[in-house]
Amino acid sequence: MRIISGQYKSRKIKAPKTLPVRPTTDMAKESLFNIINNYYYFDDISVLDLFAGTGNISYEFASRGTQAITCVDQDFGCIKFITQTAKEFDMPIETIKSDVFKFLETISIQYDIIFSDPPYGFDEQQFNKIPQLVFHNNLLTNHGLLVIEHSKHTDLSKALNFKYSKSYGGSVFSFFTKTTD
Repeated sequence: MRIISGQYKSRKIKAPKTLPVRPTTDMAKESLFNIINNYYYFDDISVLDLFAGTGNISYEFASRGTQAITCVDQDFGCIKFITQTAKEFDMPIETIKSDVFKFLETISIQYDIIFSDPPYGFDEQQFNKIPQLVFHNNLLTNHGLLVIEHSKHTDLSKALNFKYSKSYGGSVFSFFTKTTD
């Protein structure tokens, strides 16, 4: 994987093959960040990266100037790799080893962007639980954005606060925002 833009542009990061991950492709990641770039100044936001895996998305935020990034993954190897890589690049990334659903049930911090890349094999109920927990626990700022990456075989259009989705090859990003009264 490589960092697309920012301070560490073009730097390649090689994750151990033993990690149970499926990193977001460079093409999909670049497209996602082009969308986010239209709405946010990267140095002014806080980011929560759920099912963080290799930390691919978090490194991109850090390279673009985001100073408040939290990665959550239940796999010790993933957390160890993200922690080591963040230290090597001097990136402001906090790592938390936890089951994502338990983590979302217990925190009360709000984030500007929550990115979630759960296993593509999750069933619809597991996918829908993510926006339910995020919105019921008020984990997004007023202009915050929840992005869930999933396969083209998963339809999240009926999930809580769904706004739209964008497809990139076999990957889809579904976007969610708070409802306004």
